[in-house]
Amino acid sequence: MSQNDQPIKPWGGRFTEATDAFVERFTASIGFDYRLYHHDINGSIAHATMLAKVGVLTDAERDQIIEGLEAIRAEIVAGKFNWSISLEDVHMNIEALLTQRIGITGKKLHTGRSRNDQVATDIRLYLRDEIDSIGKELTRLQTGLLDLAEREAATIMPGFTHLQTAQPVTFGHHLLAWFEMLERDYGRLQDCRKRVNQSPLGAAALAGTTYPIDRAYTAQLLGFDAPTENSLDSVSDRDFAIEFCAFASLLMMHLSRASEELVLWTSSQFSFIHLPDRFCTGSSIMPQKKNPDVPELVRGKTGRVYGHLTALLTLMKSQPLAYNKDNQEDKEPVFDAIDTVKDCLRAFADMIPAIEARKENMYEAAKRGFSTATDLADYLVRKGVPFRDAHEIVGKSVGYGVETGKDLSEMTLEELQQFSTVITDDVFKVLTLEGSVAARNHIGGTAPAQVTAAVGRARGRVAARG
Repeated sequence: MSQNDQPIKPWGGRFTEATDAFVERFTASIGFDYRLYHHDINGSIAHATMLAKVGVLTDAERDQIIEGLEAIRAEIVAGKFNWSISLEDVHMNIEALLTQRIGITGKKLHTGRSRNDQVATDIRLYLRDEIDSIGKELTRLQTGLLDLAEREAATIMPGFTHLQTAQPVTFGHHLLAWFEMLERDYGRLQDCRKRVNQSPLGAAALAGTTYPIDRAYTAQLLGFDAPTENSLDSVSDRDFAIEFCAFASLLMMHLSRASEELVLWTSSQFSFIHLPDRFCTGSSIMPQKKNPDVPELVRGKTGRVYGHLTALLTLMKSQPLAYNKDNQEDKEPVFDAIDTVKDCLRAFADMIPAIEARKENMYEAAKRGFSTATDLADYLVRKGVPFRDAHEIVGKSVGYGVETGKDLSEMTLEELQQFSTVITDDVFKVLTLEGSVAARNHIGGTAPAQVTAAVGRARGRVAARG
């Protein structure tokens, strides 16, 4: 990227001295907005096509502009384009080279538009494409979760509240909880896309233009649902970018919660799952270590995305209408949030199918902590004992188990009957882990049959995305 060339500024007619070198570097955005080149060129082609349709350009001028823009696109793709800080941004870099090559016709391209509506269009086009890419990767992750949940539909593990053993659940049921979190995230992403997919092109600087433009036509050419309704709002607000970062923050929060559990489950204290070596690293000093760096990094990067959401909210909170230079600061948070989310989704989508459940360890852990205590209480209620009395009876039974080192299922009938005479030998059917999970046989429950059915319903929702 050259900093020494000094082309004439496209806005320089008003000014009598050159821009200070530091100010030029400080105000330039080409260092990061160059990644909008593809969408900037597409927007310019649509704009030129529309100008020819309404008679502002001739067909020959339109064709000359489009041919020139496509040639520039090819050079950028090939890595042969010389980005200039002196030309400030991606828009002026492309337009300056176009004008240099095709002369006065290139100067006509900007008729009826401003960099204000141009950049607003570019960022929406870019974000729309990235939303679609993120949606596909999110779907890949969800599909991997469904495959693993189906495989582990009957694998018993402890369910926790307060990170204390609560009730037995199945590993497949637990994984489906992650799926549902991500399903809501997918819905939020698609809702965001609807508001992104509005065309600001034609709003010009802030008030529209005197040329007979056809905004509906450019919106159609660019695949937008419709043109935006108000020119001031079109160029000045970035709420669609804020909304994307809000989605990204919620998604990362969910991935971070999953990461925390993966980190716990891979530890020797839990040893619930095995992660292949390719998703882990070692220690420089402790040769026995196998660190779950992928989920740890995803957990860590969550704060980074939260920061981008806060930055954008702060950026916009005091801006008067319409466009302000502050909005140049919208791109780096959005770009980095996109990159971070895509990388984290890829890491998870690759890692989840490779998880191996250590079923014996999960089962043994579920046997500890009196996880079937609620089942005993439910049993007593079915025998006619009021729930609060049943709760007290089970509490005393658990206290006895703590003293003797016995789980409820390990106690004899006589030991259980000292707390309630309504208990008979059929109690042992409900005190087994298998009996406990099987008894939750309703929609949303942890019974293996319900997990399998839930996987089937979820696959239908994913398939309906097209």
